[in-house]
Formats: sequence, C-alpha cells, structure tokens
Amino acid sequence: MLVTGQGSCRHSADSRHATTSPDNPSAEATRVSVVMCAFVRMPMSDTASNSTPSKVNQDDSSLWRTVLKQAGLAYLFSRFAIMIGAAIVAAELRADENRIKEHLFWGFIGKVDPHARSGPLPKSAGSMIIDVLTSWDGLWYMRIVRYGYPTFVPQHITYDDTQARLAFFPAYPHLVRVVNAVLPGGDTLAALVLNFVLGAGFILIIGLLARSWFGVSVAKRAMILCALFPGSFVLSFAYSEALLLFLAAACLYLLQKEKWLFAGVVAMLATATRPNGIAVIAACAVAAYLAWRQTKSLRPFIAPLLSPIGFVGYQLWINHHAHESGVWFRVQGEAWKEGASFGLTAIRRTLEAFTQPLTSPTDLITAASFVVTLFLLWLVWKRHRIPLPALAYSLIVIALMLLPSTVTARPRFLFTAFPLFIAAAVWLDHPKRKEWWPYIVGFSLCGLTTLTALYGAYGAIP
Repeated sequence: MLVTGQGSCRHSADSRHATTSPDNPSAEATRVSVVMCAFVRMPMSDTASNSTPSKVNQDDSSLWRTVLKQAGLAYLFSRFAIMIGAAIVAAELRADENRIKEHLFWGFIGKVDPHARSGPLPKSAGSMIIDVLTSWDGLWYMRIVRYGYPTFVPQHITYDDTQARLAFFPAYPHLVRVVNAVLPGGDTLAALVLNFVLGAGFILIIGLLARSWFGVSVAKRAMILCALFPGSFVLSFAYSEALLLFLAAACLYLLQKEKWLFAGVVAMLATATRPNGIAVIAACAVAAYLAWRQTKSLRPFIAPLLSPIGFVGYQLWINHHAHESGVWFRVQGEAWKEGASFGLTAIRRTLEAFTQPLTSPTDLITAASFVVTLFLLWLVWKRHRIPLPALAYSLIVIALMLLPSTVTARPRFLFTAFPLFIAAAVWLDHPKRKEWWPYIVGFSLCGLTTLTALYGAYGAIP
C-alpha cells in the first residue's frame, strides 16, 4: 500500500471538514474525490485547487498519446505473432499432405504423421489459419452462432454430442450475430474482427486503469505486458474471453468513476458471457460497500444488484428453452466432466511437469501458469497493492481457475485476472528491473507464437 496515498487521503479529509459551506462550489467535488481515494487507495489530486499549470497537463497529454501509440503497435505485433503461430500449423499440415502424396506415389499406404488430417486440405493457407483461430471453443461458439441452442439434451450426454454447446454462455455468439448482420464476409470473419476490436478496447481500458492507479509509465508497461502475454491469444481466437475482458475492465473503470448504474449493466453483460464472469459481482459488491462507508448512500448498491442478472437470466432461459431444470449444470457434469479439486489438480500436474519433464505439453502449461499465478499473488500481497474491487475480482477469477478437476490453471484463465498484470507492471517499472524489459517482451512474443501453434496443432488443451 502506498504511503503517499494515505497521506493524500488524510489531506483531502481535512480539506472537506474545512470547506463545507454551501457557497463553496468545490465542497461537493472534494467529497466525491475523498470517496474515490478510499476506493482506489491511491494518491488523489486536490480538486479544490487550480494550481496545476496547463503546460503540465499538455505535457501529460502528449506523453499519454505517445504511450497509446506504443501500446497500439505492441498489440498489432502481438496479433502478428499469433498469425505466425497459426501459419506454422498450416505449414506443418501442408508438409504432412505432401509426404502422404509422396508415399502414395511410391506405393506406400498410410500417414507419415499420425496427427495429419485424413481429409484433403484447403488450397489456401488462409483457410487453414482461420481453422486454427476458430478451433477448440471457437467451434462450439460458431455452432451457437449458426444453429442456436438445443431444445433437448439427451441423457448421459458426451463431449461428442452437439447439444454440449449448451454449456457456453450466450452473450458472445449473439454479439457475433449482430456484427455479422452489418459486416460482410460471413460469421467467421465477424467473430474474428469483433474480438480484434474488443481486444484493442480492453488494452486501452487497462491503460486507463493503470494510469489512474500508478501513472503513465506503469500504464505503458501494463498495456504492452497484457498485449504480449501468451494468454492474450484469446483476443484473436473465436473465444468469448475477449468480450469478458473488455466488459470486466470497463466495469472496474466505471466503478472507479462511480457510475453505478452503467457499471451494473456492464457487469450484467459480463455474467452472461462466461461462467467466471461472476467475478465482477465481487468487484461491484466491494466497491459499493466502500462507497457506502464513505457516503452512507444506498445508490452504489445498484451495481451488485444488477450484476448477477446475466448469469441467473441465462440459467432461467435455458431451463425453459431445453425443457429441463438445471440442464446447464447437468451438461457441465456429464459432457465436460466438470468437478471440483480445489487446486489439487493444478498442484498434481505441476509436480508431474517437474518429475516427468517434457512428457506432457499440457502439464508444462499448467505448471507455468500455476507458478506465475503464485508469483503474481505474492506480488500483489507483499509489494504492490491494487484497489480492493480489482483485487476481489482477481481472487475470484483465480479461485475459479484452480477449482475444477479437469481443465485448471491455463494462460487464458490467468489472463482474465488482468489487474494482477498491472501490479506486475509496477514491479517491472522499478529502475533496477527496467533492463529486464526487452527480454520479457521477447520471451512473451515467443510464448504467444508457440502457444498458438501448440493449440492449433491440438498438442495441448487450451
């Protein structure tokens, strides 16, 4: 926790008590700023003072524009790295096909690579790259876009049944339909373009949050770090994480601005996007409590009251649509084998990654994600505190990541706890560690490309 923030809060409180006259127009502004200071627990500018020179504001705006350009370039480079990873998969598939043709020509039968496709490949490499970007969860979301949700789910449903798509929440596929209605090129292009735009918006809001908490320098590192982190592949795949990340970041930003109604509506959409979107409920509840403690107003509680509607609304609707109560939970258990291990699966696979190295790519990814998670949590707890609503959101995301007994710690789930990366940016902004930055950027780009290629080749479970 920053001592300067505490001192600034005390100074603001003294100013509030000293200027409570109705004739003083700055009294209300000071009161609101005190609430926000308690909310973000960071240094606060004196709203009753106009002593800041305009030249300083101009310089700050110019620096911020430069930072945004740098972050934008980092985002574009990171998307290019993903395309390279997908192109590697396309090249590997083409090489397999060429070897198969060569063997058939010389009278041999069978595949050279047991993972090679059995059917003919598209002539265009672009089609194979798009196949990578719409693989795994993307296949299920595109089925919802095209066919909607099933009206009946058979008993003992398995992963191979198309009705298993009921496990995926509706906000993202419905938004893809809207974009597809106005954007030519088909639903696949609509899904990929939508996520590219949502990803850019998410990176921008990350910068706005980090700038308000720790300053422009940290904001730059936070935006670049989030753009390049290997888990950011979800911003280019046809996954719902891009929408959730944008909505969750926007919710935290609106809570910080005390826009309670808008924050509640955005949180409601987030809980209709993914199951772990319920983490925004905790952020809204903590922010509302902190604001109520300062103002004794009940208005902030509109945000946590609205936030669960997306999750609850989908459950009620799908129960009615599929003519079965609790059908989503049954599909999760039967088709997707979701159970609770309370972190034991992540620990076991992490130990296996060290005791049996290089035998399972999935175990290596789990181990790396778990270790990075522990480091980020230590960083937030011991070194660089973040606002309590953001911390509450991050802790719920991490808990939901470690809870399952099947797919547990993964880069994309860790990426959803994005406020932790802002704390990492503060840590990396220290003069002693600034020289590490080029190596971290290079390592992240390599990881992003490798992870894309690995998932595209179905070498590990995302």
